[in-house]
Amino acid sequence: MKVVFAGTPEFAASSLEALLEAGHEIPLVLTQPDRPAGRGLKPHPSAVKQLALARGLALLQPAMLDPAAIAEVRAARPDAIVVAAYGRLLPPALLALPPRGCLNVHASLLPRWRGAAPIQRALLAGDTHTGITIMQMDAGLDTGPMLVQETLPILPEDTTGSLHDKLAALGARLIVSALARSPHPQPQDEARATHARRIGREEAEIDWRRPAEEIERQVRAHEPAPGAQTRFEGNALKIRRALVERGVSASPGAVHATGPDGIVVACGRDGLRVMELQRAGGRRLTAREFLAGSRLAAGARLGAENA
Repeated sequence: MKVVFAGTPEFAASSLEALLEAGHEIPLVLTQPDRPAGRGLKPHPSAVKQLALARGLALLQPAMLDPAAIAEVRAARPDAIVVAAYGRLLPPALLALPPRGCLNVHASLLPRWRGAAPIQRALLAGDTHTGITIMQMDAGLDTGPMLVQETLPILPEDTTGSLHDKLAALGARLIVSALARSPHPQPQDEARATHARRIGREEAEIDWRRPAEEIERQVRAHEPAPGAQTRFEGNALKIRRALVERGVSASPGAVHATGPDGIVVACGRDGLRVMELQRAGGRRLTAREFLAGSRLAAGARLGAENA
């Protein structure tokens, strides 16, 4: 089958690779323009661009899907368009173009968590399951009828990073299956829809007045980037791995106890045992490593309000 592919990050590259391995012809790849990245903020190609160039595929990086870009897609004469984390809605002219329609690989169990950050929102909400939905695209944001859906459990230790990798692999398998089987579309239940708005950096700041369970989910949802953040003696400190510690009762943000197996911080309810931390510009440290070079001790306080 002739498939035009539109995607940008690593999540999307997994689906593009799977389509190629399944023998589909990819006459054109769409991806976002190179974005500044790294300390020098030099333009950096997306994961999809890197794969497309490595496989010798025709590549288009339009800043917007204007008539010129639409004409290039039309010239490729695709049977279907597959979209995975492209970062831009397709205009009606593209949605109506391919005879097999436009299929989207979405990292949630639609209609739950439509939008830009389904993995992070599922973790923050304490969901026990997530999954992949292959949907037939329409003019709305993740509102089209569903073709294939498969559930994946969220494990207690899962982070955005670990779930991303599992869901990318699952999405790659399911998009190949959907193209092969042409399943009957099923409408979404609008009454169950929720929106996964984009994660803002301000959401990474830990408010120790919240229950420990919520903060522990915040840590996992912001791992690996940007990292859940607090402050100690005015300096930024990222919490990289933590567990809920029951029965801690102290002022929120107060360090209740320290030891090689973790730093216990009081929360609005219960406490958080912090096992991995990272100073600004430094490497990840275990609690033991951090305490060896820090003045942090029981009775200290963490948080922006204590900076």
